[in-house]
Amino acid sequence: MKREELIQRLKAQGPLAGHRVLELGSTASGPFCARLLADFGAEVVKVEAIEGDAIRELGATVDGKSLYVATIARNKEIVSIDLRSPKGQALLKSMIEHFDIVVENFRPGTLEKWGLGYDDLRKHRPDLVMTRISGYGQTGPYAHKPGYGVIAEAMSGLRHMIGDADRPPSRVAIPLTDYISAIYAALGTVMAVLAREKTGCGQCVDVSLLECAFSFMEAHVPAFEKTGKSAMRSGARLPNSAPNTLFRTGDDDHIHIAALADPIFRRLAAVMGRPELAADARFATQAARNRNEAELEGLIGEWTASRPLAELQSALDAAEVPATRIYTMADIFADRHFREREMLVRTPDDDLGAVTLAGVVPRLSGTPGHVRWSGHRPGQDTRAVLRRLTTLGDADIGQLEAEGVVCCDPQGRASASASTARTD
Repeated sequence: MKREELIQRLKAQGPLAGHRVLELGSTASGPFCARLLADFGAEVVKVEAIEGDAIRELGATVDGKSLYVATIARNKEIVSIDLRSPKGQALLKSMIEHFDIVVENFRPGTLEKWGLGYDDLRKHRPDLVMTRISGYGQTGPYAHKPGYGVIAEAMSGLRHMIGDADRPPSRVAIPLTDYISAIYAALGTVMAVLAREKTGCGQCVDVSLLECAFSFMEAHVPAFEKTGKSAMRSGARLPNSAPNTLFRTGDDDHIHIAALADPIFRRLAAVMGRPELAADARFATQAARNRNEAELEGLIGEWTASRPLAELQSALDAAEVPATRIYTMADIFADRHFREREMLVRTPDDDLGAVTLAGVVPRLSGTPGHVRWSGHRPGQDTRAVLRRLTTLGDADIGQLEAEGVVCCDPQGRASASASTARTD
């Protein structure tokens, strides 16, 4: 393929075009990792249990359609196979030569028990890259334990930092550690693929939920080693960066102001009508503001409490002081910046007609990612994928379905991707 043709193809399809990913596992971390790869052009086939991924039962639904699946399974083909059955395992092995990447998030040892571990699969595809996401990693004394992201988050020290100091640790109402780990997993997958391009060799990418969450605690590791002090959660504040917290407004709302740098604090003091604060020995430097944090927050709080949110936002924006109210999803949908940056993407959906999904990040100028279709129904693409990647005919697939080895979409419609799917 000529250089210009390749550039145009990658621009249209994404930088991972030409790579085929097999997604195994369920819920959030593995599927989100594979979704990131799919957004940037990888052809992703998700193998789902016959009974359906547990994530289909989480979050909101409309007319029986899981809206969580609409986004986390977007740009993927969905195949239903019983991997616990010998025939299902054999079926997967018969397809593995067509995949150069596998993403899985079973408990360590599960795939090995089924004869589908890394050593088993690379017999069929020697240069295979296999990305494995688990609670505690593939080795170590905790490797065998079941692990959810929130459990790993608690063990990592990250959970200890969420909430107010005068009450037990809180949590973010999303599977935060699963998403953190999925991003690391996607990065590791791409690095392994780049290494394979240079060496011709595949490898295993070992991603631990615990270690990924712990990596966000990096600043506190040397601090504890040298001082013996454990960091503590501090509510809306970011420690040692005063002022950087939430303030109540005159109309009983809140605004977060982050004026930690000296030039920004000077602008904040001016817009408050208190320019002298920037020269006050208590507040003139970052270190001084940190020492007198409570007193400074009191002064700022008096000012914000005397004005409505809209007036504060306008004044702070004009003075170029970073500040914002706390957005709800309604605020996001109403904000033109999200739409103009294509972060709210109206997407075709076979069941709902269309659904709005979060946009693709990061933004690549030359080979951007795309949202092509929303998540499919269980087994929607089973028949199309097996026709394409195996030697099975319709009668063979029908027999496997009768035996409960596979499940095909009862509506019998091929996915929107089947007609344009790439072939080896």
